Parts: sequence; C-alpha cells; structure tokens
Amino acid sequence: MTTAQGGQQTLGKILFYRQLEPLSIEKHRSLGVSQVSTPFSFLADTHLVPLTVDEFGLAAVCYPIIFDTQSKTPLAVMGLRPGMNVFLGADGSLDPEVYLPAFARRYPFLPVMAGQEGQQPAADNNERVLVCIDRAAKMLSSTPEMPFFEGDQPSRYTQEAIQFCKEFDVLGRRTSEFVKLMDQHNLFELTPLALPRAKPDGTPDEPMKIGEYLRIDEKKLNALPKETYLELRDRGVTAVMHAHLLSLGLWPKILSRAARIQASTPLSN
Repeated sequence: MTTAQGGQQTLGKILFYRQLEPLSIEKHRSLGVSQVSTPFSFLADTHLVPLTVDEFGLAAVCYPIIFDTQSKTPLAVMGLRPGMNVFLGADGSLDPEVYLPAFARRYPFLPVMAGQEGQQPAADNNERVLVCIDRAAKMLSSTPEMPFFEGDQPSRYTQEAIQFCKEFDVLGRRTSEFVKLMDQHNLFELTPLALPRAKPDGTPDEPMKIGEYLRIDEKKLNALPKETYLELRDRGVTAVMHAHLLSLGLWPKILSRAARIQASTPLSN
C-alpha cells in the first residue's frame, strides 16, 4: 500500500516513466509535444503519487495524504491498490476537480541529479539538475505543436519545463527537511489500513487489512512542549501537519469511489 518510486537520483525505474533519456538537441531536435485527449492516462496504474509539503493545502481537500513506511515520502492516495486510480474515468480522463500533484504535472519531463557519467545537462552546467524526458510518452510527437527546440536553442516551452523541474527540486528538498523534522520529534505513527467487510447476513465482519502507512500522531503532536510547538509553527510546519491530519478524513471518499468502480467493472468469465 505504501510504495511509490518517486526518486529523482537515478535513471532507473521511476513512477510513470518507461524510457528515460537526457534531453539533448542531438537526439530530440525534431521532437516536442502535442495535445492528446487524455494526457494524464499514465496515472491509470498508479494509486499513490508523491507530494511535496508545499502542496498539502491544495491536496488535503481531495484525498488522504500519507507517508511511505520506508522512505517516508508524502503520498497522495488516489486509489486502494495498483491498477486502480479512482480519479480517472474508464476512458483515461482525469476528474477535473481533483488536484494533480506536481510530480505528475511535470511529465514527460523529469529532473535527475546531474553528474552521471555520459550525460549532458539540458540546463546550465552549474545546475545540479539534469532534465530528462520519457521517450515513450504518448504526447511526444515528431510534428509537435510545442517543439523542444527552436533552432539550436531550447524553445520557450522547454525553458519553462526546465524551470519547473528546478523549482520541483527545491520543493523536494524542503519536503525532505519536513520529514527529518517529523522524525526528529518522533511524530510518525505506523497505521494499518483495513477495508470494512460484511458477513453474508449483512452484519459487520472483521476488517480486511490491505497494508499500512505512516501518519503524524496527533497525540504526540499535542504533547510537544510549548516551545517546540511554537518553533515548528514559526517555521510554517504546523500548517502542513494539520493539512495532513485533515486529509485523513477523506478515506471514506476513496473507499466509496473504489466501490463504485468495482461495481461497474464487468466480471470476467
């Protein structure tokens, strides 16, 4: 339940991305992107999407925000299991009212730590971020509406994408600092995730455990010394924590959407 590969340190397997290539004029001079009817259909197999702490306020009204049990990465819960994203229609269209995490909005671009052997950064050499693209993204085109390059220079579209990737890297570091603070004050709590079940006669049965996740323990938060709490408040951290806690009230929304999808899925023979 709590695993989502959201790192940006290597060119290995990363959530959404199937064929990563460092963006270069030699390889991608004629490429760019064009509009497609369902640009976010790549989310279909994904039920957990990494979030940055700066997004908690907007995300907290759409879905639960949890933390991965291993990496402690903040995750947007968009479904209960792999292969079911409850915010996507059967045609791959995204619910227009749901907040889409920046991790997904940057697609097909991906910032990766620069300095890996044989790779040339698309941004300035002094930058620590190497910009890559998913060569398998369906919006990529050899007759693009928005080309990656104009002449020998990155297009305005590419420049804006590179800037977004740089900003995302900053947000990622801020998120790591937040997680370290939560660890420092021992505020994480391991929580089981269980689905309600009913017996054939309709009476409640034992819930079925499907996983576990980390959340901030509200009791531990309230037990912090006043000076510590005020320090966290002055650093803007308490607002992030409360947004997370507020979001946990949205589990019934995910369960309800999942149940409707399950009910509308034809049984296989």
